[in-house]
Amino acid sequence: MTTTAHVPHYPFTAIVGMDDLRLGLLLNAVSPAVGGVLVRGEKGTAKSTAVRALAALMPSVDVVPGCRFSCAPAAPDPACPDGPHESGPGTTRAARMVELPVGASEDRLVGALDIERALSEGKKAFEPGLLADAHRGVLYVDEVNLLHDHLVDLLLDAAAMGASYVEREGVSVRHASRFLLVGTMNPEEGELRPQLLDRFGLTVQVAASREPDQRVEVVRRRLAYDEDPAGFAARWADEETALRERIAAARALLPAVRLGDRALRRIAAVCAAFEVDGMRADIVTARTATALAAWAGRTDVLEEDVRQAALLALPHRRRRNPFDAPGLDEDKLDEALEEFGRDDDPDPEPGGPDGPGGGQPPQDGPDAPDVPDAPDVPRPREAPPAEAEQPETSDGAQEVPDGARQEPHAPEAAADAAQESQEGGRRAGGGDESAVAPGEPFATRTFSVPGLGDGAAGRRSRGRTAYGRTTGARRPRGALTGLHLTATVQAAAPHQHTRGRRGPGLLVRRDDLRQAVREGREGNLVLFLVDASGSMAARKRMGAVKGAVLSLLLDAYQRRDKVGLVTFRGTDAELALPPTSSVEAGAARLTSLPTGGRTPLAAGLLKAREVLRVERLRDPARRPLLVVVTDGRATAPGSGRRGVPGAGPAARGSQGEALTAVARAARLLAAEGTASLVVDCESGPVRLGLAGALARDLGGTAVTLDELRADSVAGLVRDVQGTRRAA
Repeated sequence: MTTTAHVPHYPFTAIVGMDDLRLGLLLNAVSPAVGGVLVRGEKGTAKSTAVRALAALMPSVDVVPGCRFSCAPAAPDPACPDGPHESGPGTTRAARMVELPVGASEDRLVGALDIERALSEGKKAFEPGLLADAHRGVLYVDEVNLLHDHLVDLLLDAAAMGASYVEREGVSVRHASRFLLVGTMNPEEGELRPQLLDRFGLTVQVAASREPDQRVEVVRRRLAYDEDPAGFAARWADEETALRERIAAARALLPAVRLGDRALRRIAAVCAAFEVDGMRADIVTARTATALAAWAGRTDVLEEDVRQAALLALPHRRRRNPFDAPGLDEDKLDEALEEFGRDDDPDPEPGGPDGPGGGQPPQDGPDAPDVPDAPDVPRPREAPPAEAEQPETSDGAQEVPDGARQEPHAPEAAADAAQESQEGGRRAGGGDESAVAPGEPFATRTFSVPGLGDGAAGRRSRGRTAYGRTTGARRPRGALTGLHLTATVQAAAPHQHTRGRRGPGLLVRRDDLRQAVREGREGNLVLFLVDASGSMAARKRMGAVKGAVLSLLLDAYQRRDKVGLVTFRGTDAELALPPTSSVEAGAARLTSLPTGGRTPLAAGLLKAREVLRVERLRDPARRPLLVVVTDGRATAPGSGRRGVPGAGPAARGSQGEALTAVARAARLLAAEGTASLVVDCESGPVRLGLAGALARDLGGTAVTLDELRADSVAGLVRDVQGTRRAA
């Protein structure tokens, strides 16, 4: 029998750069009460490597032998499901690092109750979940933004309360669950919702270095580790030991750190200046400042601690709408601190950089570790403030958004005609127009996919989900996740005599158990097909159209949908944004979308059909909603002017061929049961009604820009007309 040798983790002290990431992790190791850290960054930036390396530095823990919940022998949890525990010596083991996979179920996270034994024997048979395994260790959640919201909520509740509660059909279990929480995410895959972001103590932004020397050192060390992991780890053993001892020393010093009234007032002034919601920001900033002082070997919190704590604790708490990127204006932070100093006569600050514990770990040799040491704890890099971001035009120049000044309606026909005459030559060659800023977003009507789906839980269309109203019962497929008690009793009742029942208890077998079938709301894939051709190029019209699409994107964000964006102009259509959970990416692509050229509407419909075909293979349970934003006009490749009144016979013939191709493509989508919505952007006194004809071919609904607004129909909810109706 052969055994696989343990491969040591990459050493924490061997990580090059990434000061913010390392500091955030170390502060949570010193004080888990900080509330964890959310690591945001692009792919391949050592997020996972750093977290796994940190777990190896955590102090060992003493546990009660045989306790599945890692109770401490000196102070066991009185409510431990494996208790009560008798006093006695414990066993020592390394702190665990538990990983929560993206596809984990609720039972895998919090644990599972054996309902059969609970009903038949009256015993709470509980199988611990990952929250129990992570107690007194590290819980690592990679791609936390891809977890379902209710799982993130359960996770953060346990982190905040230090305990996990499991409730199943009136049977409840509680156990301690205190851990260092680390979540990582790639913002390109979608943001966490603000209420969930707020539950993470700190956030750090990581990005690959642009310095060639640093990149070379990263590659050199990684190749050395891959070639000989054990030898590489041995070369960094002394630095790892020094850092482990420093974490233990900072933990021991933490209770002695004094957070004075002046420091508290400074924290309150900073949080008030940034207008963060609630009081969690103040509390987390205070805990972080205290941990920074302990890490620096001091017993007093200084202004520099408050400043660094704010840079870590506030950026993700400043989002005012879903399209805002987290960030903190460092100049504004300095102004707030200076304003506090003017308003409050400063007292001499005790301690200082030369306080106890200010010495640095060994720094020997060319491979000396790049570790944040007191007193020179690295300052977190400033994240760019959300307000500073402006859309870029097609020539690279920044354009100040004028969305607030956009007219809510499309311009008159005269403006369209003038624009078209100016665009004529450029359209023939597919010329570009600079991007137009979107108009102000508004609340939209709610459109849902007809029928009953089985997609991921959301807030748009009817679906069979784990939560919602109970509509029936069925035999469980796999593990029982929701008991239908009445149906279970009805299934067991006829067999009580043959099973030999003599007492008051109900004899239940596994075959009697019935799963509750619940109906709630599901999220959908909302695919936007946007006309970016010359017929949409009038600036005020395109601004209003972009504002409408932005409003629909906001609605998709609130309803937990995935979104995608296909645009068509010139001679072809392109997938501008593959289906993603990041509506922020959709808003960014929409803002920078240029206009001009011909109108290959048929190509756009066929491109949308291909995107939906691929997505059905990837996620067959998520039902699509196609939103077509167009005036309905179409041109065939190589045609001249569109078939507008006054055009010549050749142009009108070409227009007819193009519209025939559009109708064929639309009917293909309708035959596949794709639910669709057409947003009619046509304006002016002369209207051709082409968007309405397109909606009929799609088997969908057509609405104008005005009809899209929720206030125009008093919040009416409409099902999009689909050719495939659920039974």
